[in-house]
Amino acid sequence: MRVTGGIQTKKRHKKYMKLAKGFTGGRRVLYRSAREGVEKGLCFAYRDRKARKREMRGLWIARISAAAKSLGTSYSVLMDIFKKAGVTLNRKMLSNIAAKDPEAFVTLVAQARAQVQAA
Repeated sequence: MRVTGGIQTKKRHKKYMKLAKGFTGGRRVLYRSAREGVEKGLCFAYRDRKARKREMRGLWIARISAAAKSLGTSYSVLMDIFKKAGVTLNRKMLSNIAAKDPEAFVTLVAQARAQVQAA
């Protein structure tokens, strides 16, 4: 009597078919197409987790830059002022302050400028 790998094969197929839930057409129903789609999707997910971090940093910088322009300065000059003043807020926090509480951002910039001029 020969041994077949039916149990492992069925388990492997079920794993891929479960991951292919939500796909359309044959990619949802046919094992080979589903496996190809799932593997490609997992590659995209891995790649785009890294890309999302880059995109978010760009968004934060754009928000800070817009707030800096409204104060009559550029992004690079503003970040230099913050660095010299010892402001340790990261770009994510600065962009949130600039977008949600512009008055607080203005006072933060004014305090940083005063600290740099005093030194």
